[in-house]
Amino acid sequence: MKFESFGLNPKLLEGLEAMGFFEATPIQEQALPIILDKKDLIACAQTGTGKTAAFLLPVIHQIMQNNNPSNSIKVLVVVPTRELALQIDRSLEGLSYFTDMSSCSLYGGGDGSEFAQQKTALTTGTDFVIATPGKLISHLSLGYVNTKDLTHLILDEADRMLDMGFYEDLMRIVSFLPKERQTLMFSATMPSKIRQLAQTILKDPEQISLSMSKPAAGVMQVAYLVHDKDKTALITKLLNKEGLHGVIVFSRTKRNVKEIAKKLKKTGLQVEEMHSDLTQDAREEVMRQFRNKNINILVATDILARGIDIKELQLVLNFDVPDEAEDYVHRVGRTARADQTGMAITFITPSEQRKFAQIEKLIETNVLKQPVPPDIGESFVYDPNSKERSPNRGGGNRGGGNRSGGRSGGNRSGGFKRKGDSKGKPREGGKTNRS
Repeated sequence: MKFESFGLNPKLLEGLEAMGFFEATPIQEQALPIILDKKDLIACAQTGTGKTAAFLLPVIHQIMQNNNPSNSIKVLVVVPTRELALQIDRSLEGLSYFTDMSSCSLYGGGDGSEFAQQKTALTTGTDFVIATPGKLISHLSLGYVNTKDLTHLILDEADRMLDMGFYEDLMRIVSFLPKERQTLMFSATMPSKIRQLAQTILKDPEQISLSMSKPAAGVMQVAYLVHDKDKTALITKLLNKEGLHGVIVFSRTKRNVKEIAKKLKKTGLQVEEMHSDLTQDAREEVMRQFRNKNINILVATDILARGIDIKELQLVLNFDVPDEAEDYVHRVGRTARADQTGMAITFITPSEQRKFAQIEKLIETNVLKQPVPPDIGESFVYDPNSKERSPNRGGGNRGGGNRSGGRSGGNRSGGFKRKGDSKGKPREGGKTNRS
C-alpha cells in the first residue's frame, strides 16, 4: 500500500519520497489508520518490521494538523534504552525533515551541561520528547516539566521495559500526564504482564498482532557443534577470511565480549566491543566507525540485539546460544534486512543443545549442523534431548542479563521497504542492568 493512500500531510510525503520510501510495511499498513482515527493501540510486532515509522508518521501528521503553539510537551515516547532513544530521534529527524517538528532525547550517561539543555527544552516546549524512564523521572520529579498539552504517549518495546524492572517507573510517569490522551503501546511479545499494563493505561485499545517472524528468507543459518575449549580457534578461523566485513559477534556476558575482542585483535582483525560498560560517547563513536567500515567486526552483548539497522551486515555470529529463543530471532534479524542476504552462525556446545532445540521449534526450522574442522578439534553428535546442564553462570546472573537491547539506527526510519524492494552496572533508577 502506498503512503500517499493514508492522506498524510504533503510535507511528510515529501520527506518519504526524498528518502526513497513509497510502500508501507504490514505493521504500518495496519497501524496508521487506527492511529489517525485517534484510537489507543496495542501492537505486537518485532523490530525490523517498520514499527518506528508506524507510530511516528501518523502522530507527526496529527501534531501538524493541530498546529497548537505551546510551551508543553506534545508527544512523549518512552523507551528502554538510550540506543533506542537515539534511533527514534534519528528516524523522527528524517521523517519530519520538511516540517518544523522539534524534539529532545533524554537518556542517562550525560554530564551536567546536557541536563541543563534538556531542562531548557522541557520548560520552553518541544513537540517530541524521547526518553528512557529513569532520566525522564529525574526531570519530572523536579516539577518544571510541562505536560498540560500532551496529546500522545507512546511506549516502545514495552516488554523489554518490564523485563528491566521499569513497571513502577512507567506508572509514575503516567501519573504526571493528562488523562485525556492517545496512548500507543508497541511490544515484540505479548505476555500477560503486558496485557495487564495495557488494561491499566490504555482506553478501549485496538489490537494488532503480527506473528513472531522467523529469520528472513535471505539468512543462511548454520550451527557448529563445538566444545568450549575450541570456540576461540573456530571463531578466529571463520573471521580471518579475506574481504569479510560487517560482522556482529554476540555473546551473553560482558566478560566474554571483552575476551573475544581482545583475542581477535591479536590476529590483526579490525575489532571493537560494545557493551554497557562503555560510555554513551564511546558507543556512538564505535557505531560511527562500524558504519563507516573503519571497523569490520563488533563483538557485543544483546545490547545490539534489537533495532540496530546497519546496511550490508554480512554475518551475525552467536558465540553462545542465547538463553531466550526469541533473542536468537532478534540477533539473527540484524542481517538480511530489507530483502538483502546474510549469514548467521551459531556455536552450540553440548550443554546448549536443548536451548538450541527450543530455538528451532520457535523458528520452525532445522538449522544445518556442521562439525568442527578437524584442524580445530573434535565435534559431537547433536542431541536435542540432551540432559547435560549448562554451566553455572554465578547465581543466574547471565551477563547478557536484562537484555537491554539497543537501537542506534541508520536512516531507514524503522524498517521501510524501499522502492523496488520485494520485500553489574547500574541502570537509570539505580537497578542493575546486566548487559
